[in-house]
Amino acid sequence: MKNYQGGTAVITGAASGFGLEASRIAAKRGMNVVMADVQQDALDVAAAEIAGMAALTGNQVLAYRLDISKSDEVEALAAATMARFGAPNFVFNNAGVGAGGLIWEHTLKDWEWVIGVNLMGVAHGVRVFTPLMLAAAQANPAYEGHIVNTASMAGLLNAPNMGVYNVTKHAVVSLSETLYQDLALVTDQIHASVLCPYFVPTGITQSHRNRPSDLRDQGVKPTRSQLIGQAMSDKAVGSGKRTAAEVAQYVFDAMDERRFYVYSHPKALGSVQTRLDDVMLGRNPTDPFSHKPELGAELRAALRAVD
Repeated sequence: MKNYQGGTAVITGAASGFGLEASRIAAKRGMNVVMADVQQDALDVAAAEIAGMAALTGNQVLAYRLDISKSDEVEALAAATMARFGAPNFVFNNAGVGAGGLIWEHTLKDWEWVIGVNLMGVAHGVRVFTPLMLAAAQANPAYEGHIVNTASMAGLLNAPNMGVYNVTKHAVVSLSETLYQDLALVTDQIHASVLCPYFVPTGITQSHRNRPSDLRDQGVKPTRSQLIGQAMSDKAVGSGKRTAAEVAQYVFDAMDERRFYVYSHPKALGSVQTRLDDVMLGRNPTDPFSHKPELGAELRAALRAVD
């Protein structure tokens, strides 16, 4: 995209992390901003801030409480966006949740919750908003649009003890690559990108705070692997050196350049290359702790400990 002024951005997970920072940049670039999030109190605070910024450029903010896993709610968000601003120019399918633990220890509700948000939330955003953007492009040769889906480096790697999260993020990468190719078949006015961040302090490790009650396993205590996974994620994410603001800027840089892959930590791509070499050579998956064997030994010992 080359022109943001007067356009409209739809951003999910907009009350914190990448979503909030992207909302700030969109407002500075003169866009109307539709901010969607599941946490009403945080959304109210964030929307008030962005509304003040948008007012400086004569634009507006629409705050919308949304469970991205619900298709009817995403459809209602689209209807509200169209009624207020018309077709959006930037759709950031960003909302996501985290979960750790050995892959066979995830309960059915764990799978339903994480897949519902991380994968189906993106699928709903693509399914609902892409036709609106295509119609706008057909009606106006000057229209520009861009869809960005948040995946993760976990969508390009398969770290142990992160099974359900890995599965959803790999699916988002696949969905996004297909979206990119499919859009190229039918239009030159709308493009797509996938965001694959590594460890960035965003609050995702505490996403269980917004887990719906009907998708909680009442009375079921977390397993040892899940507790270990939570502690490891808290430490890794909390110690991340890249900020959410920097990553949001990378997203806009990618849109400016029509670049598909957006990375927060390019050096992590060495591990992706190793994985791809494993695939191409037909060799067994490389030990993810080969460069830091002490971490692997610590994790194995913790998981094998006898109560």
